Amino acid sequence: MSETDRKGAFGVTAPGVDPNRWKALVFIALAQLMVVLDATIVNIALPSAQTDLGISDGNRQWVVTAYALAFGGLLLFGGRIADKWGRKRAFVIGLAGFALASALGGAATTGPMMFGARALQGVFGALLAPAALSLLAVMFTDAKERAKAFGIYGAIAGGGGAVGLIVGGFLTEYLNWRWTFFVNIPFAVVAALGAIFVIREPQGGRNRSPLDIPGVVLSSLGLIALVYGFTRAESDGWGDGVTVAMFIASAVLLLAFVVVEARVKAPLLPLRVVTDRNRGGIYLSLGLAIIGMFGLFLFLTYYLQVVKGYTPVKTGFAFLPMVAGMITGSTQIGARLMTRVPARFLMGPGFLVAALGMLILTQLKIDSSYGTQLLPAMLLLGLGMGTAFMPAMSLATQGVQPRDAGVASAMVNTSQQVGGAIGTALLNTIAASATTSYVKDHIAGAAAKPQQELVKLQGMVHGYSSAIWFAVGILAVASLIAFTFVNAGRPGSTPVTSGEGEGIEDELPVPVVAH
Repeated sequence: MSETDRKGAFGVTAPGVDPNRWKALVFIALAQLMVVLDATIVNIALPSAQTDLGISDGNRQWVVTAYALAFGGLLLFGGRIADKWGRKRAFVIGLAGFALASALGGAATTGPMMFGARALQGVFGALLAPAALSLLAVMFTDAKERAKAFGIYGAIAGGGGAVGLIVGGFLTEYLNWRWTFFVNIPFAVVAALGAIFVIREPQGGRNRSPLDIPGVVLSSLGLIALVYGFTRAESDGWGDGVTVAMFIASAVLLLAFVVVEARVKAPLLPLRVVTDRNRGGIYLSLGLAIIGMFGLFLFLTYYLQVVKGYTPVKTGFAFLPMVAGMITGSTQIGARLMTRVPARFLMGPGFLVAALGMLILTQLKIDSSYGTQLLPAMLLLGLGMGTAFMPAMSLATQGVQPRDAGVASAMVNTSQQVGGAIGTALLNTIAASATTSYVKDHIAGAAAKPQQELVKLQGMVHGYSSAIWFAVGILAVASLIAFTFVNAGRPGSTPVTSGEGEGIEDELPVPVVAH
């Protein structure tokens, strides 16, 4: 057995390579796909569900917001529970709970029942997502195998949202909106059974320290306030009293959280996880990239359906080139080069390629051609994001101590969740403001109603292109951060001293992040 096989990714001797690790990847990837799909699949079904359940326009946002608040607010707690209970156990419980919540959502008869089901999905998703990522981190220790495994995982994490649009469109158009919930149940059952019989979590590495209750309360409330602040800003404006209060409360709570974590003996989030130069750079650049991506999904969905008149199913298929690009970038470019070049030379250029795709979309017009403008833009976006996501997902969990794997994984999901909330609110606000300004300046010259409708559509597209310009800038900043902060060498090439572990004191040439 080679040195790489004997040694684990965390600098400890592994009892042996798990022969079922690739089978386990199938079930872990299936669970991740379910969680990512759920983020967009429900959006397609929302208009139909709103009508059936009699949900008012003012309350419909809670179908999305209830999930986002629970998921984003409890991720760190979920990651810590996975470290304490064991990742396999947390993974199976998360799947079972998510399936139950999905069944409740599909059977909902009232708005509050739907909101509760979505919140429950978020709670179990916050347990499931970090458990899935940390399982990969501890099961795949060989550098080349790890690159392939995280390439697949990164492709699903990046492209699953677009696949959700396709699946959601089919289910809503040919069955009914309830199936956008019920479809999660077979996913969860198959993944849970596979986990029970196939996944074998490596021994050791659990964090059996007492739970940091003050940290749980402060982080959960702080993240919930932050996500809700951005969600409310989208609908009520940045100057709204409650919006401002949420941001202030979030800042105070999260600052208090940092102070507590620096002082308690067994912190929920050991600051060493985020102060590491590489991981900190990854969390920040990944969050910024998601800001641009989430806003773009929304704009393109509305552009294709409202402006171009596409059906939900056709809209979903229109996103396929982006999915193909992400899969190619992640599994063929990122995974193949991850063991040969430093991560920053994949992440930095990847974000720039995605920014180039965004730049093409800044030129959107009402009569823009899908084949000559949207298609190449989506391909570039997919290739760039897939290439960048793969090393980011892998390095974010490399080099951490086994007892911190869950919270390190949770931070990846937290940066994505918060980035999504910021992106949707910020870019929507920019687009709405630009649209209002355009219509106000041009509506006077449109006398007939058809001309006025044309001006409104032109204003909508103008708003999208204005917001996408900001997304281009955000991706450029993400690229700069990746080039500047992420200085890890090729996986497996940089030996480091653990130094911080409890009983883990060795220097090994294993795949870790350089400090």
